[in-house]
Amino acid sequence: MEKVIGTIKNNSTKVCIIGICGEGGSGKTTLARAIYHQIQLRFTEKSFIEDIGQVGGIKGDLRLREQLLIDILKTKVEIPSVDMGRSMIRERLSGKRMLIVLDDVPYCSILLDLWDRFKWLGGGTVVIITTRDESILTIPQGYSVFRTKLMNAKESLELLSWHAFREAKPKEEYYGLAKRVVHNCGGLPLALEVIGSTLFERTKYIWHSVLFKLEKIPRYNVIEKLKISFDSLRNQMERYIFLDVCCFFVGKGIAYATKILNGCGVEANNGIRVLIERSLIKVKKNNKCGMHPLLQEMGITLSREISLKEPGENRRLWFHKDEKYVSTYITCDLKLLLKVFAFSCEINLFFSSQGTKAMHWLPLNQDQVQLAVNSEYLFQKLRWISLHGFSSEYLHNKFYVHDAIAIDLKHSLLRLVWKEPQVLFLAMLY
Repeated sequence: MEKVIGTIKNNSTKVCIIGICGEGGSGKTTLARAIYHQIQLRFTEKSFIEDIGQVGGIKGDLRLREQLLIDILKTKVEIPSVDMGRSMIRERLSGKRMLIVLDDVPYCSILLDLWDRFKWLGGGTVVIITTRDESILTIPQGYSVFRTKLMNAKESLELLSWHAFREAKPKEEYYGLAKRVVHNCGGLPLALEVIGSTLFERTKYIWHSVLFKLEKIPRYNVIEKLKISFDSLRNQMERYIFLDVCCFFVGKGIAYATKILNGCGVEANNGIRVLIERSLIKVKKNNKCGMHPLLQEMGITLSREISLKEPGENRRLWFHKDEKYVSTYITCDLKLLLKVFAFSCEINLFFSSQGTKAMHWLPLNQDQVQLAVNSEYLFQKLRWISLHGFSSEYLHNKFYVHDAIAIDLKHSLLRLVWKEPQVLFLAMLY
């Protein structure tokens, strides 16, 4: 942190671009946040945009551009298109002295076009980018790249201790076990935090069990190390809640996610509290659900594996946004989460069904999306619906919502909800 701040001070009259790169879980975001808090008082116009890699699609990129403008201008802004967003950023931020942090930037992020416009950024502007992909830090001028280093044995032991014992040093009787855990975490802060939280107030038997698993995992397989914490959750319900948050509630309000899960018969209050204690989820600003990208990646992978192994028993199916189509038969006898992306219409369906009939999804195009939305059976036990960018001007009258908890229709073209009156006991978001 001191080195980065020193570089910023040495370039105080120039546009200073700082790249922070390193493997996932090595502390890039923590470092960027620490630097931001150290120097933010020197700037009146600033923005810290977290978890950019978790935001996908054109609409997601537009929201990121809007957040940048809102943070800097301190007023509500709506961007209708990518091209318009590019020109709006240039026109409204030109010449300003700003502090901007872009966290977890993937190779394809459209926010990177900021770098092509140094000539309009005000002197003294600082842009900090964190990324796992060092190749994107090929900025033509005025930048410095810093690589995060893994923790040494002493630092690792202290970090593990703060999470496992809530103090700077391990308890004497656990000292040898703690050193072995530290050795197998390889100096990676995220692994030390998550594994340490998993071992908090646990018996030596559990410590030995975790160590046995750790020692069988290759040194650089971080996902498998993190999975130990997931496997160590007390019951299946806590595991289900973690996977639900991974797939659907990152970036959503804690209260919103809790209400939906509670409405589906899940004891979400205690489950979410446990996940926070285990460092598996975080409470972000505005009381929203947050999660490290590696943990979310692990959760989505686990969800896919479950859907392939036991499609009839699975609570959720996760299809990546780049899939061109979905073709599967699903037997629902438990809660089912189904997420399908089709062109500009994002569909999230949250089912609670005791039926055993199969639903059949064919390759999707716009007409079939509309057909699916109008399917009376498909929504028979629907609990949560999220239809972002819904293109119809009204919902079909057979849109079954008797058991629904919430319908989220943000960024839709609705002119009226239903043509005929409906009796509802739910929250609707337009």
